[in-house]
Amino acid sequence: MFEGFEPHQIETGGTTINLVKGGEGPPLLLLHGYPQSHVMWHKVAPRLADDFTVVVSDLRGYGDSGKPSGDPEHMNYSKRAMAQDQVDVMQHLGFESFFLVGHDRGARVSHRLVKDHPQRVQKLAVLDIIPTRRMFQIVNKEMATNTYHWFFLIQPYDFPERMIGAAPDYFIRGRFERGPNAAEVFPPDAVAEYVRCACDPAAIHAMCEDYRAGASIDLVHDDADFNQKVGCPLLVLWSATGYVGRTQDVLQVWQDYATDVRGHSMPCGHHIAEEMPDETHAALKAFLLES
Repeated sequence: MFEGFEPHQIETGGTTINLVKGGEGPPLLLLHGYPQSHVMWHKVAPRLADDFTVVVSDLRGYGDSGKPSGDPEHMNYSKRAMAQDQVDVMQHLGFESFFLVGHDRGARVSHRLVKDHPQRVQKLAVLDIIPTRRMFQIVNKEMATNTYHWFFLIQPYDFPERMIGAAPDYFIRGRFERGPNAAEVFPPDAVAEYVRCACDPAAIHAMCEDYRAGASIDLVHDDADFNQKVGCPLLVLWSATGYVGRTQDVLQVWQDYATDVRGHSMPCGHHIAEEMPDETHAALKAFLLES
């Protein structure tokens, strides 16, 4: 799926990060969402490699990256720790600054990365999120129903781990094998990779810790520097049919968190890069190469 890309395993200050790297041009880091891996970029990354040196990374706890144990404060899966991994990766590869694109959880890591390391990121694009802090401020019945996993995965150790672990293949496949066009959007080889990685008990625990951190230490960090807006140009793409797209003025929300925001909805579901790869590639390329 990543022909011409080279695999790497890089030791960071906290774990080992798995990635593939390919292409030539200015450096671009792509980060994936839950419960996926770098494979979610398989339709878009090879095209971006025509114009960029593309680094497609597994977040800590996901894919074939290291999976540290959780801790009582959930610091090991704070977005601050997960962002630091990616800064270490890009530093190791020789990139002092870079373009950054994140989807879902990867977008939340990206948001934290650009706040903690503003000098590192030239431009940022986030796919189908609004800030975590804002998400918890708008909780209602519809939000809890549409994003129930936010509240299931944060339950104390090891209740969700045991529940998912009883039928992990069913739990993971159910996110990708429903709907009339599922096999086209999520090819079997991609789904097989998501299942292989996410069914590991250590990965199940890591994903729960990621969400537990999102409901605890991440909010502490987000509150502490809320007034520090993202200063680099920000592109926001979101699903027109998803909960956020239906209920929020997405650009207006992001204007409370960033100084230079543009973007638009996409006529698809949550998995924008897999559902609309041509349009995603075009939007990202135009934004990133815009002078």
